[in-house]
Amino acid sequence: MAPQDTSSYDTPRAPRGPIGLTVLGLFAVALFLGFVSLGNWQVHRLAWKRALITRVDARVRASPIAAPAREQWPAITAEKDEYLHVRLNGVFLHDQQTLVWTATDEGSGYWVMTPLRQADGSIVLINRGFAPVDWCGRDGHCARGPSGEVTVTGLLRMPEPSGFFRHNDPSRNNWYTRDVTAIAAARGLRDVAPYFVDADATQASGSAWPEGGKTVINFPNNHLSYLITWYALALMVLGASVYVGYDEYRLRRNRK
Repeated sequence: MAPQDTSSYDTPRAPRGPIGLTVLGLFAVALFLGFVSLGNWQVHRLAWKRALITRVDARVRASPIAAPAREQWPAITAEKDEYLHVRLNGVFLHDQQTLVWTATDEGSGYWVMTPLRQADGSIVLINRGFAPVDWCGRDGHCARGPSGEVTVTGLLRMPEPSGFFRHNDPSRNNWYTRDVTAIAAARGLRDVAPYFVDADATQASGSAWPEGGKTVINFPNNHLSYLITWYALALMVLGASVYVGYDEYRLRRNRK
């Protein structure tokens, strides 16, 4: 049996031409700059997220302040005002409350959204807290809450638009998000604040419904791992470029 010709395997490849090297170089530069830019963006996002967490934590722990009045409503923003610890006085309109479906660590149930009419006639929706599915009983009559003038403290929250998978259906009184505008329209309420308030916990857990103080404050902060990933990819591109450059240099030197 004739020996196999392996000369083709021992022949080193020819160096790349100028066009090929230019294309590879431009591609490497684009990748490197892109990964570095993404890493830099994550650095800024990390600083922003840490500042946000610190700011919200300070708001939640602060003593309650007066809730934004009617003349302040146009200037309210999520960045500036959400999770402020606020205080309101008024009278609950229990006959116009709305039950919004939710799931918490207590199980499935409802957020009890009750309008609070203030002395100037303006209305703020108050999320009085969580109540289980059977809270209203078989006849559908929910226990009425406090009557007369009340003082409510809680966290200012921005409205939640209708969900992507489960849409609010006002005609059937099915609610899945705390959409202030939609709830106000369905209940015929006017002069309603562009925010709602998550009421503080005022009773022992499980002693009565609805149970306040159930606000979940959770800001995922994965920006550090993201920036490490982007910078690592940039270093890999740089390392691969150095390797290719050295390989091209070696091939040219051997040919000479």
